[in-house]
Amino acid sequence: MLAAAADQLGAACPPLVCVGGQPSTAALRLLANLVQSGARLWYHGEFDWGGLRIANLLRGRVPWQPWRYGTADYLAGVAARTDRPSTGGSLSGTPTDAAWDPGLAAAMLAAGVRVEEELVLDKLITDLSAATGH
Repeated sequence: MLAAAADQLGAACPPLVCVGGQPSTAALRLLANLVQSGARLWYHGEFDWGGLRIANLLRGRVPWQPWRYGTADYLAGVAARTDRPSTGGSLSGTPTDAAWDPGLAAAMLAAGVRVEEELVLDKLITDLSAATGH
């Protein structure tokens, strides 16, 4: 995501933070400091059980709004995945609820597939571009 945003938007790209999986103490401190300074955080993660766990952990530490990370977004990704089967796989692991969207876990259980960020990357970049006014 970071590389794609930098490649496509260059210096016009709004600030992004990538925690790269489980957030480190340094990442959590950075995000908390940003919030204390008045920043609003928007979060997008992978649509799999690990992604939901990471999002729940972050939500317990810093306030954030979902960024294309809800039930409707997941279902759109599932539909798009039929055209690009290499961008996901079977949903495995221990299910977990999504604190920000009560219907997301049920939708994921019903579909049984994970949806990777690559399926929504174009939409995320479009959102970033719109945020910059370009």
